[in-house]
Amino acid sequence: MTSIIILFGTLIFLIGIVILVRPTVVFGYLRRHLGSLQIHVLAVVVRLIIGFLLIAQSDISRFPFIIEIIGWVSLIAAFILAAIGRRSFHRLMAWALSFAKPYGRIGGTLAAAFGAFLVYAFV
Repeated sequence: MTSIIILFGTLIFLIGIVILVRPTVVFGYLRRHLGSLQIHVLAVVVRLIIGFLLIAQSDISRFPFIIEIIGWVSLIAAFILAAIGRRSFHRLMAWALSFAKPYGRIGGTLAAAFGAFLVYAFV
């Protein structure tokens, strides 16, 4: 199960790097598929899976308390995203993407740092 967390952390790191280098690739894709059901379902399911994995595997990480908190935050976010419905999810994503131009590279840096932290915590 830790290999899934390491894979997830690596993917977050790589996406963060892509956002740093060419933010239009990620943000453009999200804008084009903003209203799709798949994006909403993916957002919920990924958070559920990662949340459960982080909570279950937190004891074997370098930072068990922090990893467990991140897992709980991920689960709470998944339940909130599922509960708000597609229309509100669409509005939330549109609002968040409005910050992509001025703050996208900062978000990419934070995403890369978070992905690297997850990998470091489980290697």
